[in-house]
Amino acid sequence: MPERKPLLLALALDVEEEGLFGGTYICREPSVKNTASLAKLAPLLERGAKPTLFCAFGTLCDASSRKVLEDLRDRHGAQIGAHLHHWNTPPYSLDKRETVPKMLRSVPAASVNLDLLGAKLDNLLSVANDFQGGPVAAFRMGRWDLHAPHWPLLAERGIVCDASVRPLHLWASQDGPDHFDAPADPYLVSAGGREILEVPLTVTPLVRKLASLPPAAQMMRANLRHWGALALLPVQHPLWLLKLTTKLHAARGGKVLSLTWHSSEMMAGGAPHMADEAAVARFLKKMEAYYDWLEDNFAITHVTMNDLATQKNLAQPVPPHKQGDWWGARQGKENLDA
Repeated sequence: MPERKPLLLALALDVEEEGLFGGTYICREPSVKNTASLAKLAPLLERGAKPTLFCAFGTLCDASSRKVLEDLRDRHGAQIGAHLHHWNTPPYSLDKRETVPKMLRSVPAASVNLDLLGAKLDNLLSVANDFQGGPVAAFRMGRWDLHAPHWPLLAERGIVCDASVRPLHLWASQDGPDHFDAPADPYLVSAGGREILEVPLTVTPLVRKLASLPPAAQMMRANLRHWGALALLPVQHPLWLLKLTTKLHAARGGKVLSLTWHSSEMMAGGAPHMADEAAVARFLKKMEAYYDWLEDNFAITHVTMNDLATQKNLAQPVPPHKQGDWWGARQGKENLDA
């Protein structure tokens, strides 16, 4: 029997409010009832999963939600990370005139002044640190919307591990980030005189050459995620495609599998594509089958983001000739302070 390739498996969940999949973003008093559904992680926890829970502001302020998070942390070794939804994280302005709409239809992070974004990060990390009883050092930006000028904000606040980058992904809108050329495995970003380990979502091209599309092929880059970029987004993809993505990533030298979904996708009615308990049950059965397949075919070690941050020897260097928001040097990018 051939020796199984070793892989580190990092499961990260965005723990956040309901109502995020209908094209609107709730700004005031979002519901976080879905966090109770995190108890359904039990079969994966029994298989060794060590989830990192990227928690949005509302989930860290809600008493019932905090009890669920405490149980997962204290009984099962889950790591608590911070997840910024800037549209419902105070403050809402720097001049104290906090007129907040009930909801918005567009929430680009590029539209948020850096000083205001920093104040929001401070509030988020304050409640996260209070919950944790110490510094929270892992972070994910909402909607993968991390831009080049955001890296120093993270470094200044002690973030040592980030998971906001989605390789082979270029937003078609001008105010979206460019993560296309990001490496497929963890890499180190220097920001503000400090280093941050980036753990990108596992994405691999269907055909290797697709990863080398030049910047001039902007439309092809922007649409690649729909047909040529295979990502470990388990809610969106069938089991056979998760297996194919894993096989290709491992065959191309990948050492870390980074996969994710949303807490609201574990609650019946929490998302349009999870309309009932049967839909949620089918998804969780798929994940159990995927974890069983991983254990049968690879030498799996389950890790949190904190675990990875202590293994910086895994990190590859950033290609110096590449540009992008994925490491803080996007060519021609306007300063977001404006």
